[in-house]
Amino acid sequence: MADWISVHPLNPQKRLLAQIGAHLRKGAVIAYPTDSCYALGCHLGDKAASDRIRAIRQFDKHHLFTLVCRDLSEISTYARVDNAQFRLLKSMTPGPYTFVLQATNEAPRRLQHEKRKTLGLRIPDNAIAQSLLEALGEPLLSVTLILPPDHLPVSDPEEVRAQLDRLVDVVVVGGNCGYEPTTILDLTDGEPKLVRQGKGRVAWMEHASDSQYD
Repeated sequence: MADWISVHPLNPQKRLLAQIGAHLRKGAVIAYPTDSCYALGCHLGDKAASDRIRAIRQFDKHHLFTLVCRDLSEISTYARVDNAQFRLLKSMTPGPYTFVLQATNEAPRRLQHEKRKTLGLRIPDNAIAQSLLEALGEPLLSVTLILPPDHLPVSDPEEVRAQLDRLVDVVVVGGNCGYEPTTILDLTDGEPKLVRQGKGRVAWMEHASDSQYD
C-alpha cells in the first residue's frame, strides 16, 4: 500500500516534504504534482527505482527520463548551455517545458540518448514540486504519470487510487493538475526545434512529432 501524503498546493508543509525526501533517498517511487500533470519520480542515483518506473510505464530501454531541476544553476551542472540557450531558458522557466540539451560529464550516462549524448531537463512552476526539490537538495528523475493502456496523463491521483496503491510507495496529493504534458524543445542544434506541443505555448516554432522523452 502506498503512503498518501496530502500537501497544500500553495503553501507546502516543510515537515511533509522532508518525509517525502527521506522516502526518495531510501529508494521510493513517488507520484507527485507538477505544473502540467502528475509525474512519477525517484532518486537520481537509484537504478532499481528507475527500473520500477520503466515497468510501470512499460517503457523500453530507449525511452528517456527527464531530470527535474530547481533552477538554471542546477540545469547547467548536467547540461551544456551557451549564452543564447541560457537567455531562452531564463525566459521560459519555471514553466511546463522540457528542454533537450547536450549532456555534461556530470550527467549519468544511463540518462542520456545513447547516440546523441543529450538529455531532457525541466524546471516546473509548481509550489509542491519546487519545495520537494528544495527538500531533496538535488534533481529528481521523472516521467509523466500515464498508466498503460491509458494514453492521457493522470490529473488527479484519487481517480486511480486503487492502481497507484499497488504501483508506487508514496503519492503526493496536491490537487488537480490537468491533462497536458510538457512542451518539449530541442535546443541542441542551432535554432530551437519543437519536438512535442504540450501545455507550454510556442506557436512560433516548427512542429515535429517524434519524442523519446515523457
